Amino acid sequence: MAAPDRFTVVSWARLALLALLGSVLVLLVSAGLRSLLWMLVAMAAVAVAAVGTWWALAHSGWLRVTGALLAPAALVAVLALFVTHGVLAPALLSLALWLLALAAARISTTPARRTAGQGNEPVPVPAAQRPWVVMNPRSGGGKVERFRLAEKARAAGVRVVVLDPDHHQDVAELARRALADGADLLAVAGGDGTQALVAEVAAGHDVPFVVIPAGTRNHFALDLGLDRDDPAAGLEAFTDAVEFRVDLGFAAGRVFVNNASFGTYAAVVGDPAYRNAKLRTTLQALPGLLTGPNAPRLRMRAGRRHAEGLQAVLVSNNPYRPVIDPAAPGLRESLDSGRLGVLGLRVENSAQAALALTRDRRSTAVTRLTAREVVVDADPGADADPPADLSTGTGTGTGTETGSGGGKDIPAVPSVSTVPAGIDGESVLLPAPVVCRVVPGALRVRVPRHRPGTPPNRPRADWRRVTRLALTPLWRRTGRTPADR
Repeated sequence: MAAPDRFTVVSWARLALLALLGSVLVLLVSAGLRSLLWMLVAMAAVAVAAVGTWWALAHSGWLRVTGALLAPAALVAVLALFVTHGVLAPALLSLALWLLALAAARISTTPARRTAGQGNEPVPVPAAQRPWVVMNPRSGGGKVERFRLAEKARAAGVRVVVLDPDHHQDVAELARRALADGADLLAVAGGDGTQALVAEVAAGHDVPFVVIPAGTRNHFALDLGLDRDDPAAGLEAFTDAVEFRVDLGFAAGRVFVNNASFGTYAAVVGDPAYRNAKLRTTLQALPGLLTGPNAPRLRMRAGRRHAEGLQAVLVSNNPYRPVIDPAAPGLRESLDSGRLGVLGLRVENSAQAALALTRDRRSTAVTRLTAREVVVDADPGADADPPADLSTGTGTGTGTETGSGGGKDIPAVPSVSTVPAGIDGESVLLPAPVVCRVVPGALRVRVPRHRPGTPPNRPRADWRRVTRLALTPLWRRTGRTPADR
């Protein structure tokens, strides 16, 4: 890693240890051994808040109201205790030092080579001769019109197709027609779902693909290092670009650039009311989906690893970073590892929720692994209850069943041969079992030569490694450090 502007790697490691020591000393000096008691009180408050959150999400009626009141009340109560006994200021200072220690430790052990979402080495390429772009005027609250993307793209010599918001159009078929008419580059100004459809066509014909971040969340654009606040800057990929290859994920033969979700999340986003009332729809559906007798349960298999009774499974095109970056959450470690990231969730009660949210090592609620192929299926002992409007080529649902959890009615599944899924946010029904796989280097991506890039992939704090770095004598330091050995 290139040395930061003011601190060397060793200096960051030493700062981490000093801040860690300071966070402990602040508590000991201010409260003595009683500081251990206050730490236990704080941990108990977090656990109680986790229980309340679970009740508020997984139940309805009086239990939901109780949970919604309990979660903030627990945190307010512990703050009041800290203020009453005069330990709030030392506790906040200790917390600040602890966060500083974590940040410095992660910086000191950051790998020398950045692998944050840029795939293999970018190569400068000449401009495409006949580029084509499809634009969704509804994406991102109207970014296409607000940033005058169509006008600017046409000025750059790009053939532009703006989708009609009042009529359904087959985006993949439009892309195939563009190739038949001689297009040598395909691009999308829209959401991740539209990007996946065109990316599949581009990969199948081995032509370059360009992303214009005009969607709402733009997860794929984030991992490509694009400027999500200025979609128009992405148009430079038509004239001054670099190119590299990234992987593509497939779920039952359907491409996803970000992830395929199964279970609870897939059922919620498939509800017809979700687009216009996301929070209300989610709160209404969760009790039946998490604790109702007809709640969907999944099983997952990846090589020798398997899990059953899962409420949700997320399969991502390359693993997400294990440490969440508050500045850019949802980043992947890279886009060319040739591996799928797999997250499975199983929370049956409030105790498991508390263990999971407090990151207790005893918690088995979260399953995390990587694999080249993952198989997701409905658990034999539970129905895979899909929303009634999910798109599918294998059947449709008509009836409904009501879960005792008091939540929203859950549509009954016509057969166990399908599993509800969300492919880059688009609701579908897929034939079960669903085989998810990754194809390394399947897609040629072009991005502007000058772009923000992605933040460094900071690893978890490895205190043993940090200690070795910090204790490296100055007179023995050379180009290599103990962390490199």
